[in-house]
Amino acid sequence: MTREIIQVEQKVPFLKAIPLSLQHLFAMFGASVLVPILFNQAAGTVVVDPALVLLMNGVGTLIYLFVCRGKAPAFLGSSFAFIAPTITCISLAASPQLGFQHALGGFVVAGLAFTLVSLVIRFAGREWLKVLLPAAAMGPIVALIGLELAPVAVGMAFYKGGSMASGTIVGSYAAISLFTLGVILVGSLVFRKFLAAIPVLIGVLAGYAMAGLLSIWYPGSLDLSSITGASFLTLPKLVLPVFDLGSILIILPAALVVISEHIGHLFVTSNIVGRNLLKDPGLHRSLLGDGLSTMLSGLSGSCPTTTYGENMGVMAITKVYSVWVVGGAAVISILIAFFGQVSGAIRSIPSPVIGGVSMMLFGVIAASGLRMLVEAKVDYSKSRNLLLSAIVFVVGISGLSVKIGKTELKGMVLATLVGMALSLVIWLFDRLGWTSEAPDAQEEA
Repeated sequence: MTREIIQVEQKVPFLKAIPLSLQHLFAMFGASVLVPILFNQAAGTVVVDPALVLLMNGVGTLIYLFVCRGKAPAFLGSSFAFIAPTITCISLAASPQLGFQHALGGFVVAGLAFTLVSLVIRFAGREWLKVLLPAAAMGPIVALIGLELAPVAVGMAFYKGGSMASGTIVGSYAAISLFTLGVILVGSLVFRKFLAAIPVLIGVLAGYAMAGLLSIWYPGSLDLSSITGASFLTLPKLVLPVFDLGSILIILPAALVVISEHIGHLFVTSNIVGRNLLKDPGLHRSLLGDGLSTMLSGLSGSCPTTTYGENMGVMAITKVYSVWVVGGAAVISILIAFFGQVSGAIRSIPSPVIGGVSMMLFGVIAASGLRMLVEAKVDYSKSRNLLLSAIVFVVGISGLSVKIGKTELKGMVLATLVGMALSLVIWLFDRLGWTSEAPDAQEEA
C-alpha cells in the first residue's frame, strides 16, 4: 500500500490538519526552546522569555511562507549557530541583560545580512558563496558549533551550578542527564511513525519525570515555582535591542554559517518534495523570509531563526508537504505563547535534563559538519582542502583569541573569519596561476 502524498499547495481538512500541525510543533519544540533556556542558563537570570520565542517562531514561519508565496514548506525555529557568540556577548557586558540586548542588536544586523545576500543572489547568482565558504571550510565551521558548546552541555549535565568550573559532579544530576540522553538515543533508534519525529521532546518529558521522582530523595531536583507562580494568561515579555559595534562583530560571523545551512536545507527540502525550490520560489526569496524573521526576532527580544531540519524529517517520514499544515503549526506556536503556565513549565526544566539533551544535540551538530564534508566529496589528497580544514579546526578549538577594543573574537567566530580570508587567498592564487593544484570541481561549478 502506497502512503498518500499531500503536496505543497494542497489544503487539508481542519480536523485532519490539527494533529499533522501538532506533529510539526512537537518536532521543533524541544530544540527551539532549548536555545532561550541556554541563554538564560548562561546569564544566570531570565534574559529572554521562552514564550516570546515560541511567538516569534510562529510569526517568523508565517512571514517565511508568505515571502515564498506558499511554495516552500519550512518551519523557522531558534538557530543554534548563534548560541556561542550570544553567550560571549552576555559574558562581556556590564550585566547579563545588557549583554543580551547587545546580542539582539547583532541579531537584527544578521537578519539584514540575510536580506542583503538574498538581494545579491537575486541579481548576481549564488556562485560567489562557493568561493567565500567552500565545503572544506564550511564543514569544520559547522562542526565547531557543536564542539565549542560541548563543555556547556557537560557542565549542565553533571556539575554543581551547571558549570564545569565548580569541579563538583552531582550524582543526581548524572542520573537525570544520562537517563534523558538514554531515552533520546533509544527513541531515535526504535521509535516508529509519529514518535520517531519527537524523540527529543519525549526525552525531555522523561528526564523531567525522572527529576520529579528523584526530588523525593534529593529535594530541589525539580523546582515548580515558575509554574505555580505564573498566571494562566500572560503577554510574552518584549526586550529592545541595543546596537553595540563590538557585539555586532561577534554575532555577524554566525550569520554566514546560517546562510550556508539555509542553502543546504533548501536543497534537502527540494529533494523531499520533488521540486526545485532554489528556482521556484527561489533561494533569494527563502533567504529573505529567514532574514525578515531574524530581524523581527532581534527587534522584539527573541532568538534568531533558521529553517529546521527536524521539520524536514517530519515531511520525509509522513510525506505531508502542505504549507497549510506547516502554517497551522505556526499558528499553534503563537497561541500557546500567551499561556503563562506553559512558559513557566519550560523554565522549570531542570539543568541536567537540558544537559542530557544538549550532549546529543551538540554532538549531532558537530557530526553534521563532518557529514557536509562527506556529501561534498571534499578531496583531502589536495593540500588546499587539507590545510583549509586544518587551520579552521585549530583556530576554533585552540583557545586562540583576538581582541578588538573590548571585543574578543575566538572559537567558531574567529575560525569563520580566518576560513573566509584563507578561502579568498586560495581563490586569488588560483586566478593568478600561482597554485600547483587544479581548483576543486565544486568550486568551479
